[in-house]
Amino acid sequence: MEMVIRGGTVVDPSQNIDGIFDVLVAEGKIARIAQNIEAEGREIIDAAGKVVVPGFIDLHTHLRQPGGEAKETVLTGSRAAAAGGYTGITALPNTRPVIDNAQMVARQNELAAKANLVRVWPVGAVTKGSEGNELAEIGGMVKQGARAVTDDGRGVPDARLLRNAMLYCRELDIPLFEHCEEEALAGNGQLHEGVVSARLGLQGMPAAAETVMLARDLVLAKETGCRIHIMHVSCAEAVELIRKAKKEGIPVTAEVTPHHLLLTDEAVEGYNTNAKMKPPLRTAEDVAAVRKGLADGTIDAVGTDHAPHTESEKANDFISAPFGIVGLETAFPLLYTHLVRPGVISLSQLVERMSWRPAAILGVPHGTLKPGGAADLAIIDTQQEQIIEKERFYSKGKNTPFDRWPVTGIPVLTMVAGTVVMRDGKVE
Repeated sequence: MEMVIRGGTVVDPSQNIDGIFDVLVAEGKIARIAQNIEAEGREIIDAAGKVVVPGFIDLHTHLRQPGGEAKETVLTGSRAAAAGGYTGITALPNTRPVIDNAQMVARQNELAAKANLVRVWPVGAVTKGSEGNELAEIGGMVKQGARAVTDDGRGVPDARLLRNAMLYCRELDIPLFEHCEEEALAGNGQLHEGVVSARLGLQGMPAAAETVMLARDLVLAKETGCRIHIMHVSCAEAVELIRKAKKEGIPVTAEVTPHHLLLTDEAVEGYNTNAKMKPPLRTAEDVAAVRKGLADGTIDAVGTDHAPHTESEKANDFISAPFGIVGLETAFPLLYTHLVRPGVISLSQLVERMSWRPAAILGVPHGTLKPGGAADLAIIDTQQEQIIEKERFYSKGKNTPFDRWPVTGIPVLTMVAGTVVMRDGKVE
């Protein structure tokens, strides 16, 4: 049945649309955006007073399946995505076994089809087992639908191996996603190296652990012509390196997480394991720099780095607890509340960096409401207020430092290919 989304403020940066319109959905696609679309014989979705945007796309999602089903599955991660206004997510390869061959990519596609909620794009490993020793079957994975490759959780330590991977990626026209961490510098660091780490008596990770590998990778990207995507940028020096690289014409894109935009290493005080992540939370100066980078386009996208863990794992002592937090269900409300409302970035900028730009990086025809394209969209109530409650998450992971934070800007409907998969916080 055709439907009309009536009277919402349509914000679609891909078309420079920002105004009150109706949206006609037919046969799973956007048919028309106009005012006063005829409603007779069509289902009506009232969006008056709300914002209609392209569905969000996450470049950085850990779904844990296979091998980590106690933390998350493709189904529970898809539910979390739908609840957060996401219509497409990635499936990163640090599963057990690692997604490093065509068969494992095919298995991810099967799990996504079975979940049948949001789009799930597999991302393969750069090296076999993500061990950094031998290239994975990159060509075979791409043929099965992998949209990118990464050894996320660690960088690729061998520069020659990385260069070869970049040459393959250039020929296959896919991006290489890089977790920039020089392990010799990061060592057994547990948080940012600075005043807080000294006060807590914990080994820290200097910003140089991120920037040394980043500088190397940018040199290799310039030489090979490979599209390199820098994951979870966390420090001012990294932002500046990326800014200079873009001015030189190096094919680099970058993402930043909500937690690196909103929190400093002060959040770790009291040995808070829900503030433990890689790269670590850094200083107020670094937060200001990544915010500026997101605003001026140096940083292209928001990536959640959704990394669910069990509550028992995060209940361990700080050194034993794993790195990472969940983010799919909190990303937009947090960033709308703390970046858009104070005027750090505009609503249109946030929507672009959560939809159109991630889609372009992945090379998928989404993140837009252009007529003829898939009806993947979200409706946001920018006036609705809510308290984040981890107990209500659809994700199996409850590991968040944002529990009990008040937010506004709540996704109230998520639609994928014309099918409503979440309405008023309830996933269909």
